[in-house]
Amino acid sequence: MWQGVNSKGRAEQPGDCPRRKPMKRALRIAGIIIALLVVILIALPFLIDANDFRPMLETKLSQTLAREVKVGNLKLALLAGGVTADDLSIAEDPAYGRTPFVQAKSFSLAVDLPSLVFSHKLAVSGLTIDQPQIVLMQSPAGDWNFSSLGTKSAARPAPVPAPESSAAKSNLDLSVKLVKITDGRFTMGHTGSHLKPLVLEKVNAELHDFARGSVFPFSLSMNVVGGGTIKLTGKAGPIDENDAAMTPASLTLNVAQLDLAGSGLNETAPSVSGLISFDGSGESTGKSIDLKGKLRGEKLRLSASGTPAKRALELDFAVTHDLRKRSGTVHRGDIHVGGAVASLTGTYAPQGESTLLNMNLSGPEMPLVELAEMLPAMGVVLPMGSSLQSGTAAVKLSMQGVVERLVTTGSVGLNNAKLAGFDLPKKMSTIEKLAGIKGGPDTEIQELSSNVRVAPEGMSADEIKLIVPSIGNLEGAGTISPANVLAFKMRATVHTGGVAAVVRDTPIPFTVEGTCSEPAFRPDIGAVVKEEAKGLEKGVGKAAGDLFKGLLGKKK
Repeated sequence: MWQGVNSKGRAEQPGDCPRRKPMKRALRIAGIIIALLVVILIALPFLIDANDFRPMLETKLSQTLAREVKVGNLKLALLAGGVTADDLSIAEDPAYGRTPFVQAKSFSLAVDLPSLVFSHKLAVSGLTIDQPQIVLMQSPAGDWNFSSLGTKSAARPAPVPAPESSAAKSNLDLSVKLVKITDGRFTMGHTGSHLKPLVLEKVNAELHDFARGSVFPFSLSMNVVGGGTIKLTGKAGPIDENDAAMTPASLTLNVAQLDLAGSGLNETAPSVSGLISFDGSGESTGKSIDLKGKLRGEKLRLSASGTPAKRALELDFAVTHDLRKRSGTVHRGDIHVGGAVASLTGTYAPQGESTLLNMNLSGPEMPLVELAEMLPAMGVVLPMGSSLQSGTAAVKLSMQGVVERLVTTGSVGLNNAKLAGFDLPKKMSTIEKLAGIKGGPDTEIQELSSNVRVAPEGMSADEIKLIVPSIGNLEGAGTISPANVLAFKMRATVHTGGVAAVVRDTPIPFTVEGTCSEPAFRPDIGAVVKEEAKGLEKGVGKAAGDLFKGLLGKKK
């Protein structure tokens, strides 16, 4: 059989492959190329000194931000596809102090490596700021310390002279596709204020396709020092040319378990505390923001003498907030406590270091059983061992003043309520023995109405009208101190037989003293004397005199 002959005259053997040698040659060439690339990757950081670009980078960034920018030692990070700096600082607006506006431990730029290597052009496509510390301050006029960043009105820093090198002579391309902040710490406060600033940590942020003249998406997440988390996503831009803080935006906001006391947000009203969660959205023009959503309050305490509520409160609201004046209008505020619903509307505005409120609260026919668990949070104390088990409540209140000295006025009422575990006739023992009233384990309240005023010095109630079927009509007025001490002067018109049949149309005066948890009912001797004197002058007769003597006989 004929056999082929190879190029060296050797007969080809079965199994020989004519393509083996070209394949081996290709593999050798590929190996050489890879080796050369490795050598280049190792050698480039030594051949290219990234610090040649630092003066130009600082100059361009300073001109762009209208603030002096300083970067640390630059290093070429080929595997990461960019340039890194040891640190970064951005100067503060002189009107707010000399401490840098931004200080970061490291700063990295994502760059076009071919342009950097072959053209010595620093084309930036992204930047990351690691562990920055940023202070955000707002003046009483409403201006923020970042308002002048990159604006036309800001004073431009003098350019930093760059050395005459090919790198320095090239232009800086700042078409940034991605801006990232990792593990930042933000401090937010107001100039000239003694209030504790809000501190945010573990701040992570991303801005995509960032450009001054266009709309760009963003996202932020952060922890609130003292308790709580915040997440913010949306779109912003174009950046306002005269005030960066006036940039329009649309956003979605999520706040979870924000601790009012731990974060210091209740500093002007320390009597208010609790955990706040919020889900909502907003549209900002840069001057104002329309915000709507649902707020949930847990473990709320709304009074200095109150205790944390066992039931959550929810608020569906729509607010227009002035970003400069820090004032706003609550257009809708539907408060839900279980099945009880009330409406809150009004305005708020800063006053000094506090907030001035002008609010109206209206709640008709609210189930008392639903409201009962919120009463301790407001400092409302029921008689010991008692509870509200049925009925409805109605309120119409106006709240005015700064939050720490808020004054609430208006009317409150109850209908068909049961105060279980409280025997009012028995507590009014003097009147019971006089009128022959029979008590029971609970007190049924057919109707209660009163005008009230609640202020830091306590609560007052006027024009009290109370209908208790087992007793009759009770009327009067009085006060409750911040320590829950009672001082009421009342009159009872008894609707029953027995001894009271003789005097059932004559109001019986009495006082309510003691405390809310242990009220004490006593005959009002002074009022009886006055009534007796009037009766004698009018010749009322023997029945009124017998009443007077009977009451005096009960005096201890």
